[in-house]
Amino acid sequence: MDLRDGLAVHAIKGDRDQYRPVISVLADTANPLDVARAFREKLGLSELYIADLNAIQGRGHHRAVISRLAEQSGMRLIVDAGAADVAGALQVLDTGASQVIIGAETLPTWETALAICAAIDPRRLIFSLDMRSGQVLSRCPQLAAAKPAEVLGLLYHANWREVILLDLSRVGTGTGVDQTLIAEARHMFPQLMLLAGGGVRDANELADLRTAGAAGVLVATALHQGVVTRDHVAALMSSDADRI
Repeated sequence: MDLRDGLAVHAIKGDRDQYRPVISVLADTANPLDVARAFREKLGLSELYIADLNAIQGRGHHRAVISRLAEQSGMRLIVDAGAADVAGALQVLDTGASQVIIGAETLPTWETALAICAAIDPRRLIFSLDMRSGQVLSRCPQLAAAKPAEVLGLLYHANWREVILLDLSRVGTGTGVDQTLIAEARHMFPQLMLLAGGGVRDANELADLRTAGAAGVLVATALHQGVVTRDHVAALMSSDADRI
């Protein structure tokens, strides 16, 4: 769920100025609590990814909304709110998030990533390897100049455990996730828990991503459009402890 100005919005290709309130077969409104309730009650989901776009872009935040979601949604929250230092990461966890996401996009330096991982239990951290058309997207010059596999190597050696591979150019398009990248990353770093995101096509692709080595998948548009249904989710969840 992407949040902007108090509403759940439909993310498309990372062009945030063009995001509009989400229109969904699951909920009648774009109110975040309504959308979260629909995810839980109509799809049987228990974990919610939240991107606080206002916080990521330095235009306010949704901490109060996230706290209400943590208290009322009945779901486990993993939250990207643009945390760029230890204090920011702890602030996100204080909202009730189970895990805080540290995004490559907003990370100022690699030393900051090291400091965050040293200060906070790695089990409560997720690194989002943000990309655009396969190129790493980051404020950190070292990461921006690196290939995705090189960043994964840095993360592994710094004791990060869980990484989202997210290509913003694919988000909301339904054109499919980069399965080759997932498979290569899994082969190179089998110890990392890899979550895939960006352009999920359908339920068949979810099964393919699991085969490629993804431990979980971020899905939004395919859920709101009814392409992935409760039956699809139940079938996938029953086979293993996959995260969708």
